[in-house]
Amino acid sequence: MSDSLLGPAEVRHLAAEIGLKPSKRWGQNFVVDANTVRRLVNLAGVTLGDTVLEVGPGFGSLTLGLLAAGAAVTAVEIDPALAGLLPVTVARHLPESAGRLRVLIGDALSLPISEMGAPRHLIANLPYNVAVPVILHLLGGCGSIEQGLVMVQLEVAQRLTAGPGSRVYGVPSAKLAWFAGAQLAGTVPASVFWPVPNVASGLVRFQRRAAPVSAASRDQVFAVVDSAFAQRRKMLRSALSGLATPEQLEAAGVDPSARGETLSIGQFAAIAESLAAD
Repeated sequence: MSDSLLGPAEVRHLAAEIGLKPSKRWGQNFVVDANTVRRLVNLAGVTLGDTVLEVGPGFGSLTLGLLAAGAAVTAVEIDPALAGLLPVTVARHLPESAGRLRVLIGDALSLPISEMGAPRHLIANLPYNVAVPVILHLLGGCGSIEQGLVMVQLEVAQRLTAGPGSRVYGVPSAKLAWFAGAQLAGTVPASVFWPVPNVASGLVRFQRRAAPVSAASRDQVFAVVDSAFAQRRKMLRSALSGLATPEQLEAAGVDPSARGETLSIGQFAAIAESLAAD
């Protein structure tokens, strides 16, 4: 894999080749360290024959690592210049793997899910402002995704992987738990990116699991989650006063004096089911 991976000098050369200046609006911080790429591919568990949806491939540092591991990669890139460059870069470094790369140009939040195929893995380097919406949207829409590894701002990673009772447990944690079990798989220093961001990144590794058994729909459960955390310091009897009565909470097996930050996604599903039954 070593000879096929990009280093800092080549990434800067590629940027100059297409006249690209990293965009803050798109959160463009590109991985330029080959050892980090090897680590990510290993943590993701991608092997020969796997299918990967990669969001935010940038110049292709991680794309090359995934292809070298034998995966077929569908890469979603919002920047047209980078999307156009990616097949060229792969053809230069891994010509034998070029047939296993497919590039989609656009926003992962608005591209039709049907165009993304049936990937088994979701792997992404996401800016903090879109990380949670992108992850939840793709897990919700693409049922073939079984597992994944996403690199996000460390604070976002901690929120996504927090459990009930944690001070950073909230809407992202609860909603991700609907789809998957997730854990913080490590941190990534700012120094491996170009340009160097102001914060460290965290790695969120997840494995899909069955959603909680509930007669309520996912949208109904998520509405309860949103309401419970809109005023997170309030007891549920107050936070959910527009949705549920104390009696309905008790019927769901939930203490009305509890706070949302103490509830599992299964308990939120039980509340939603209690409301749907009335």
